[in-house]
Amino acid sequence: MDAQAFLDRVLARVPGRAPSSYHFESWRQGDQPTKEGLGLLPLRDVDPDKFIACVMDVDHYVGNVDHVLECRAIADDRYAPPRSVRFYQKINVPMVSKLQVELVLEDAGERDGFRVALWYQLDSETAALNPKQAARGDYNVGCWLVRPDLAGYALASAPVRKDVGLVKFKALTKGADAVAPKVFKGNLEGMAAWSRHRS
Repeated sequence: MDAQAFLDRVLARVPGRAPSSYHFESWRQGDQPTKEGLGLLPLRDVDPDKFIACVMDVDHYVGNVDHVLECRAIADDRYAPPRSVRFYQKINVPMVSKLQVELVLEDAGERDGFRVALWYQLDSETAALNPKQAARGDYNVGCWLVRPDLAGYALASAPVRKDVGLVKFKALTKGADAVAPKVFKGNLEGMAAWSRHRS
């Protein structure tokens, strides 16, 4: 999946005026089995650089970001911190299932008034993971957006169908769409709290 095209779609949906309370929207994109989603959370006194520094600190997601069961950086000369990092992540989607992926996270600098971090799935590396540990990602792309008064989290993700079976796959994809608003809000609140306490 084209991460830059995903980011373009997300930014096109950010309202001109910041919402006064948590805002979530989702939309269909092509024939993807799950919707793409965007959560926006108004914030006060957030330091965008500290926020993005936390986003890039993948080795400390567990305990700071809800639903993350495992997360660790993987040494790879193609991706050099602090601008980018390759990492493994296993998450628990509430009431749905566990999902594992290998991803690349990039500090994408500034775009449309936001500091941006963007991630995308490494397909061959994810396909090589053991499906007995958790369902593998079929696709996974997303971004974090932050400015002093507003933070955003956007994601498009689905599991490999053969890892979960057809019946469960249908339940999982609809289930993931159903829990997305709550999960996105929790992620935003967690990252904001972490960034405020970062020295």
